[in-house]
Amino acid sequence: MQRSGTTASPTQRLASYRHKRDFGRTPEPAGSTAAAGAAPVRRFVVQRHRARRLHYDFRLEIDGVLVSWAVPKGPTLDAGVRRAAFHVEDHPLEYVDFEGVIPAGEYGGGDVIVWDAGTWTPHAHRVRDTTDPAAAVAAGELHLDLYGEKLRGRFVLVRTRAGRSGKEDWLLLHKHDEYAVPGWDAEDHPQSVLTGRTNDQVKADPDRLWRSGVPASRASVSLKPAPVAPADAGDLAALDALPAGGSWAVFGRELRVTNLDKVLFPARPGEEPVTKRDLLRYTARIAPVALPYLAGRAINLHRYPDGAGSKGFWHKELPEHAPRWLPRWDNPDADPGETRTYLVVDEPAALIWAANFGGLEWHAWTSTTGAPHLPTYALIDLDPGSATSWDDLLTLARLHRTAFEHLGVTARPKVTGRRGIQIWVPIAPGPSFDETRAWVERLSRTVGAVVPELVSWKWQKSDRGGLARLDYTQNAVNKTLVAPYSPRPAAGAPVSAPITWAELDDPGLRPDGFTIRTVLPRLDTHGDLFDAVLDHPQRLPRLD
Repeated sequence: MQRSGTTASPTQRLASYRHKRDFGRTPEPAGSTAAAGAAPVRRFVVQRHRARRLHYDFRLEIDGVLVSWAVPKGPTLDAGVRRAAFHVEDHPLEYVDFEGVIPAGEYGGGDVIVWDAGTWTPHAHRVRDTTDPAAAVAAGELHLDLYGEKLRGRFVLVRTRAGRSGKEDWLLLHKHDEYAVPGWDAEDHPQSVLTGRTNDQVKADPDRLWRSGVPASRASVSLKPAPVAPADAGDLAALDALPAGGSWAVFGRELRVTNLDKVLFPARPGEEPVTKRDLLRYTARIAPVALPYLAGRAINLHRYPDGAGSKGFWHKELPEHAPRWLPRWDNPDADPGETRTYLVVDEPAALIWAANFGGLEWHAWTSTTGAPHLPTYALIDLDPGSATSWDDLLTLARLHRTAFEHLGVTARPKVTGRRGIQIWVPIAPGPSFDETRAWVERLSRTVGAVVPELVSWKWQKSDRGGLARLDYTQNAVNKTLVAPYSPRPAAGAPVSAPITWAELDDPGLRPDGFTIRTVLPRLDTHGDLFDAVLDHPQRLPRLD
């Protein structure tokens, strides 16, 4: 194992770290040479890490990497106590503020909080000693001063012997100084210094994942995008004042909008048709609400440039003429001829651009670009057949409701805006698409067995005899379901709208009953009924 104090480059020194991790699955950062420049102030971090066993990761910034020790019982301010520490592989600098969940099954899988953080300086305790920390580590004795929120004062790391499996055994101790506190125990101070949360809270509701193999500035993947302010009333008025097209400034971006008076959705009886101007106005108003369901994910657009009355087509590849400011993602797993560069709606103006481009439907991947093989939702698609009545579909949805209540699982339904109902189940990072799909299939087959006269499991629609399909196959990479609040290409511009479980018993509920004209007042009254899928990541229970 490459150790600190050698002449190896940061890239070489991270070889052991990378070897133990599958960056196709884990959200941890891989590290890069770009992160290896020496910082003017040395940082340290202590992460409380619940993997196979609870331990504290004590990390010091030295020569472009985080030199690391695992401390099972955690550091202490008690000068009379010595803590066992085990020198482990160097970690990349990007890891210095990582707080989240490492997927189960990966090296170090578990939950991590930033238990303490700050800066540090090496200390030469004898005249002949070096103040070069890498040399001190190589020599087996490092004296240092910590300036953290919990840990302060003089500490010493001393190597005792080479341990089993090539790991070095060290001791970590605090000197007798003004910061020493008898009886001080790390477990009495379990909160993160970044968020104030405990490991349990981070595990139940992680905020971040990490992308590997990219520059540090783009390594962090937020699971909860920062709230976006509503569209400015002046910007909306400017859209209304434009002629058939022109330049429109909205959400800080300058967009070239065209054909604003073109009818995109035919009228419903007693209503006016929906124009492109109407669609863009709706998109600007709904974008702050829809963004958390789209941000950090590849988008598959269903385009209808000639309106909902024409035949649409799927458009996945971001066109070369797209504005340079548009967020995007290059899929490293794309085969020749497959879509390589996807739109990522990381800001509201990107969604408005998509609508102006003819994207009447918005379909986001169920995994993030940072971990494309790890789903964040389990999806249940109640797909009616030609002989399926709305009452039949409601029966299937209510049976799923009962199943989730029995299992204690958080899930949220939405009407599709066409004929169906979809249910999204938020899941914590970890299970693969294969595992998620198998779970959904087992659940839906159990539900379907209660009413076999309503359900077919045949793959081809023509073989189903008009019966409904409980489609679990959407749980796969690059498979999507229409996003919450997305319009659908039909008369009146219906919307895929979240509903409450209780609304399944409302005789007035219809799958296409909410439109771009009615869903906004509903939001004002009821709020976002789907936000539980953002705030309740959970482990799927075993189905016996």
